[in-house]
Amino acid sequence: MYGSKASQLVKEFASGEKGQLTTYNNDLIREVVAECTQHHLDFQSLIRKMQEEGLDIQTAKNADHYGALIHHLAVVRNKRCLMAYMYNRAEIIRNLLWKIGHMLPQEIKVKLCSTEEEHFKNHSKALKNYMLKVEVDLTVVTSPSSSPISFPSPSPASTHAPDMVPPKDPYIKVRVIDDIGEGILLSDDKSANFALHSMHLLKRTDAEQFIAQGKMEELKG
Repeated sequence: MYGSKASQLVKEFASGEKGQLTTYNNDLIREVVAECTQHHLDFQSLIRKMQEEGLDIQTAKNADHYGALIHHLAVVRNKRCLMAYMYNRAEIIRNLLWKIGHMLPQEIKVKLCSTEEEHFKNHSKALKNYMLKVEVDLTVVTSPSSSPISFPSPSPASTHAPDMVPPKDPYIKVRVIDDIGEGILLSDDKSANFALHSMHLLKRTDAEQFIAQGKMEELKG
């Protein structure tokens, strides 16, 4: 009670490595919300008691007044902790787009709640629409070694460092070296099936995230 669980939630986030997501703690959040509900009910009960006794709740300074104040401040503290937890997670989730591209790896998805995953999709869609309008790709996919997200180590041939020189051809030929799956949404809103060992001609911006994750290799020559 009185903010201990909400404080635990913030400490859990703060104890993680900077820029890394811990698994969404749904159980603890439910407990904090339930605690807020109980504080609110206790607050209302004390206010009703004062009103039934004919006391002015604005000026009376008895035990019930201070009890109600404690419950009110506990709710405010819990809400601030919840907002800090959700806001900082949302910041990391939005930044993922610049680090790993528009596709979330499974090892990241399992750490998100459904609302956070939907937030990432909406943010990604909004950025795609903006880039299409201005005809500029603003995303730069970093190599696994420089990314704060932990990926399986790719083979040396598939390691991809960011290339700041604009390519002459926006399309590249790639081979799938790790089964990615079906119905993968690309930047033009078309879907593709990336079966193991299949070859594709893709936009460089669509392929880069999979190359960086060691799931595709670029075929040159």
